[in-house]
Amino acid sequence: MSGKSKKITKQVLLYVLLIVLALIWIVPIFTLIATSLKHKKDFMSGLSLFQLPAEIAWDNFTNAIIKGRLITYMKNDLIVSFLKVPLGIFVGSLAAFSMTRLKIKHSTGIFVFFLIGMMLPMQTALVPINMIYSKLGLLNTYFGLFYVYIGFGLSYCILVMRGFMKGIPYDIDEAAYIDGCNKWQTFYRIILPVSKPAIATLFITDFLSTWNEYLLASVIINDNAKKTVPVGIMTFVGEHGTDYGYLCAGVLVSVIPVMVVYLMFQRYFVEGMAGAVKS
Repeated sequence: MSGKSKKITKQVLLYVLLIVLALIWIVPIFTLIATSLKHKKDFMSGLSLFQLPAEIAWDNFTNAIIKGRLITYMKNDLIVSFLKVPLGIFVGSLAAFSMTRLKIKHSTGIFVFFLIGMMLPMQTALVPINMIYSKLGLLNTYFGLFYVYIGFGLSYCILVMRGFMKGIPYDIDEAAYIDGCNKWQTFYRIILPVSKPAIATLFITDFLSTWNEYLLASVIINDNAKKTVPVGIMTFVGEHGTDYGYLCAGVLVSVIPVMVVYLMFQRYFVEGMAGAVKS
């Protein structure tokens, strides 16, 4: 086989592999959409999972939004996410700046200490958090929820920001100090704007993980008026049966904010991740 034939064969195999991977991703999404458009009776009629019904059940979306109180759950999740994500990124950026741009002792040891937080299973902290929050009166509060979210997300934020900031030339700091900037001004006016790709990457990943978090939210929030989307959607599951069209319609509506955030910041995503792992 000639070199040109080998190249064509490799390209064909690559495209076949990409098509297979694309189908693996597309089929569940299509199934979710098809299910959300079905009436409850369609599941008993032998209709295939991949078939669209003869009559589209648009009322599944109306019921999910109004009867299922999905708008309330999305509002709660947006409040928590937009409080937690920017604050968590800011705190993580401060820590990363101090470990990379300031001459502090044992910076590597401090970084390793923060990384240990990524090894702590969330489940081990549920009972202590519940006991402490019940004594402090933080159960069923937005503050109690995003406070623990910041704690559990800080390690990953520092990992990404530290990796990106280490790739920024130190000559920038020296030039800033010569121009009269202090450490805070160097961080806020120089390093933070340069770190926009890493910040955008963190905003996407952190918003997604916060929006979809179920375990902590189910323990801390019991009030229906303050439940987030993952906990609230579980109320769509009935004790004696579940309307899957209604449930899938709620899931589709709930992913809209995540898609909006991703589309806003996706152009920085690859650049931010590449800079984070460069070091």
